[in-house]
Amino acid sequence: MLEHFCECYFDLSGPIPCPVLGSITPLFIPNSRIRPIRLIGLCASLITFLYPPVPRIQFDPSTAKSQFVESLRWLPYENINLYMGIDGLSLFFVILTTFLIPICISVGWSGMRSYGKEYITASLIREFLMIAVFRMLDPLLFYVLPESVPIPMLQRKIKAAYQFFLYTSLGSVFMLLAIPLILLQTGTTDSQISLTTEFSERRQIFLWIASFASFAVKVPMVPVHIWSPEAHVEAPTAGSVILAGIPSKLGTHGFLRFSIPMFPEATLRSTPFIYTPSAIAIIYTPSTTSRQIDLKKIIAHSPVAHMNLVTIGMSSRAAAGIGGSIPPMSSHGPVPSALFLCVGVLYDRHKTRLARYYGGSVSTMPNLSTISFSSTLANMSSPGTSSFIGEFLILVGAFQRNSLVATLAALGMILGAAYSLWLYNRAVSGNLKPDFLHKFSDPNGREVSIFIPFLVGGATDFIVAKCYGLNAELLTLLVRMGVHPKVFPDCMHTSVSNLVQHGKFH
Repeated sequence: MLEHFCECYFDLSGPIPCPVLGSITPLFIPNSRIRPIRLIGLCASLITFLYPPVPRIQFDPSTAKSQFVESLRWLPYENINLYMGIDGLSLFFVILTTFLIPICISVGWSGMRSYGKEYITASLIREFLMIAVFRMLDPLLFYVLPESVPIPMLQRKIKAAYQFFLYTSLGSVFMLLAIPLILLQTGTTDSQISLTTEFSERRQIFLWIASFASFAVKVPMVPVHIWSPEAHVEAPTAGSVILAGIPSKLGTHGFLRFSIPMFPEATLRSTPFIYTPSAIAIIYTPSTTSRQIDLKKIIAHSPVAHMNLVTIGMSSRAAAGIGGSIPPMSSHGPVPSALFLCVGVLYDRHKTRLARYYGGSVSTMPNLSTISFSSTLANMSSPGTSSFIGEFLILVGAFQRNSLVATLAALGMILGAAYSLWLYNRAVSGNLKPDFLHKFSDPNGREVSIFIPFLVGGATDFIVAKCYGLNAELLTLLVRMGVHPKVFPDCMHTSVSNLVQHGKFH
């Protein structure tokens, strides 16, 4: 059994073994030698991102089937095995995960003094878990792995940690109850077999509600979104970057991977049930930011609004809406992360995040102001930025089903643009306040090097594209995805079309 496990594990056609090995190696190095520990963590994460382009990792966008499928016998007596693969719906999320982890390690570079070994180990274990989640084709392990992701999350306050863990765990209990029901009918937890199984309408509704309770918390949807702003505020900058970039995508990916294709009839019936809280969240979260005084809490409401717009697109059951929901999920990983990094730069210098103390940074920190402006434009989904095409397609798909919901979603986008400009104006424009802030300095070389991947896509796009066998750039960030978004429909069109046809959503 152990030999079979090792053989399958090291033969996985994806960047999974590297972060595991990178997280184990620092355990054998003394805490006093922090430099080699940091270098091992950074090198392991970079190797994972720039995974060698061996011939068998050629991704074929012309098929909707899961590619590079690997299986490992886990519970053979119950026919429960570990199935992993990649398709057009999950490819971008795997790459997004490998992109953000090196940045998180770089952000905490200077702060790794007392707990550097623990920080590197937790970051790489988290990377392994999130890559495995997006590649997972088994509902049981898809339940287990997302519940393991919060464990290495480093919150500084007990209250925020409890909220984060309890909200996500309690919501997932219902999905745990639904998995035995799937196992009893299909005889296995392999999602590829479950997709060909026809559940009765009543059973579909029960299973859909159970999965919805789990995924809605992770999106997060109103009213179970309270944990998200609290977790962002109390987390360090690197924690906010990864929270904004990855965990919120676990819920929407779960909808696309399991709820919509496995329970199509229940999805049809539940459309109003999805539209209502999503529309409320899109209007409510930008409106409530006017009462916030913490810069991080203001930014933390942005992913909530954008991800609820994504749920509207997925529930539209139209190819435009479902296909349009994937680019915003990918782009709103790096966009809020860049904004949190800007706040982190300010906090490192002035030790406060209260908005009323800031102003006039454009004259004292011009480089940071320019970066903040670019990130703000992307957060507004301005034309030419990474989210515009996807959100436009979401509105098209939603308008085909419900014009009122599409109108509310468009209004929410306007409110989101308004509070983004309001935040930028408060922090950057206006007059200096020398009574509160005295010393000013633009981002140093290390900080600028962290921002560069968010703003420039050229070399990394080419390398990653070649690694995955694509003919076009794959990972463009704030601007390139908006100017040349063709790579998204090229890679996911077949998978989205198959999802629509499987659910008979025409």
